[in-house]
Amino acid sequence: MEALQQFLYKIRLVPRLLDSANWTDKEQEIVGEHFRYLQKLLADNRLILAGRTQNMDATTFGIVIFLAESEEAARHVMENDPAVRQNVMTAELYPYRVALYNSEWK
Repeated sequence: MEALQQFLYKIRLVPRLLDSANWTDKEQEIVGEHFRYLQKLLADNRLILAGRTQNMDATTFGIVIFLAESEEAARHVMENDPAVRQNVMTAELYPYRVALYNSEWK
């Protein structure tokens, strides 16, 4: 088995969803699937961190830091995120390494 490597994918809402008036039940459902997908990565001990900025404009984004066997495997994880797969969010993948972590933070 290959050693696990850290990766980060940066996600952004597609531009039309920056306006809350454009959200439908379908997008809400897909974002729920996205959250459950991340919860599964956490349960599988693959997720390090996931979150998003709290602004809702063209600069808003989220990050997912996770473990994968290779860049190909990491790309598979990113591309299978329901929000990415169903075109609610776009994503970019980066090799990553956490340098410091505050283990006291909760």
